[in-house]
Amino acid sequence: MTTGRAPTGSGPWPYAVWALTRLWLLACVFKVVTVPGPDVTVDVSVIYRGWYEVLLTGTYPLDDVTWQYPPGAALAVLSPALLPFWEYATAFFVLVLVCDALVLGLLLYAGRRPGTRAAGAWVWVAGVPLLGPTVYARYDLMVTAVAVAALLAGVRRPRALGALAAFGALLKGWPVLLLVGVRKGRPTRAAWTSAALSTAGLAAAFALWMPGAFAFLAFQRDRGTEIESLGALVFHLARQFGWEGRVELRYGSMEFVGPQVELVSTLALGLAVLALGWLLLWRLRARLFAVRTPAEAAFTAVLLFTVTSRVISPQYVVWLVGLAAVCLLFRGTAMTLPAVLVLVAAGVTLLEFPVGFGHVVASDAWGVTLLVVRNGLLVAASLIAARRLWRSTVPGRPGAEAAPSVVGGQPSRVAR
Repeated sequence: MTTGRAPTGSGPWPYAVWALTRLWLLACVFKVVTVPGPDVTVDVSVIYRGWYEVLLTGTYPLDDVTWQYPPGAALAVLSPALLPFWEYATAFFVLVLVCDALVLGLLLYAGRRPGTRAAGAWVWVAGVPLLGPTVYARYDLMVTAVAVAALLAGVRRPRALGALAAFGALLKGWPVLLLVGVRKGRPTRAAWTSAALSTAGLAAAFALWMPGAFAFLAFQRDRGTEIESLGALVFHLARQFGWEGRVELRYGSMEFVGPQVELVSTLALGLAVLALGWLLLWRLRARLFAVRTPAEAAFTAVLLFTVTSRVISPQYVVWLVGLAAVCLLFRGTAMTLPAVLVLVAAGVTLLEFPVGFGHVVASDAWGVTLLVVRNGLLVAASLIAARRLWRSTVPGRPGAEAAPSVVGGQPSRVAR
């Protein structure tokens, strides 16, 4: 039962554990501590730095097929210019640390409201370091910070959710899925209208800012099956029986090239379409919206599109950790088990990349086992989350009952 009394707080422990674990991550990216496997900081010191130099000339990287990102990604790549007194990679790592701290602060602040708890902050504190140094050597944590802020703002201000989701989508696409679970009626109209107007305005601004803002669309279309994806397991196993394909560096990641790869890539796209269809059906059928529903729907949607993607890079898991943290912020959430599975998958991801990446590229027994476990955990989390979201929001199903919603510090009933 929700009372009107705010929680007393979680004390200094989340800050202390956060500080210790982030000190370890910084030691890794600054190479004070060596993590086995490939150097994950090369993406920042070489690739991002190269894009930075191109962007400073007034154009997007039109001739670089590794530029796979929406136009807003330029802001993340250019962000180290805010700290000109440091070398590019150093400034980037520090800015990611700042975003990490902001997420913790947002979750702890939100966790003091009635109907919430500190569990969400603990998911973030524990989940990020489980991914290892890769999480600080990509800009995905910055995007996740925007997504977390959007969902927390949306509890009271749907227009803010819409605007932040639009900004996040122009950084890396997936935050558009934050809009799927907004309560029907006036909140949906407010959030979706705000998102549409923000997207149109920002997209026009990026297009006018520099040429090539949307060149990434062609590069994304031509991508194949990356070796860490769910579909790639077909070829990892086929290699044990003489499959004639190979692994190549294409479009900035290691992909399979050879017979039937195009077919598997097409099937992955088909699964993504089915996932979209399920989300649309859920949206049409859902009637019971609690204050936690937008976060739970976003978490489920991103899980579904992650597991059906042709690419499941290690840094993608930080998206799921952030959304899981917001879900567990709310008391009575249905997403506890999927969130735990995501945390375990994060730990396995570190073993898969960078620690065991050579085994993954070679498709040996250890590499394939790591991928089967990691991807299996994500698939299980997706299916469980989808089932629980449906049961808690669609009338006539077991578990679909009105849950109290806390808005403005007062308990209320969900809107039907």
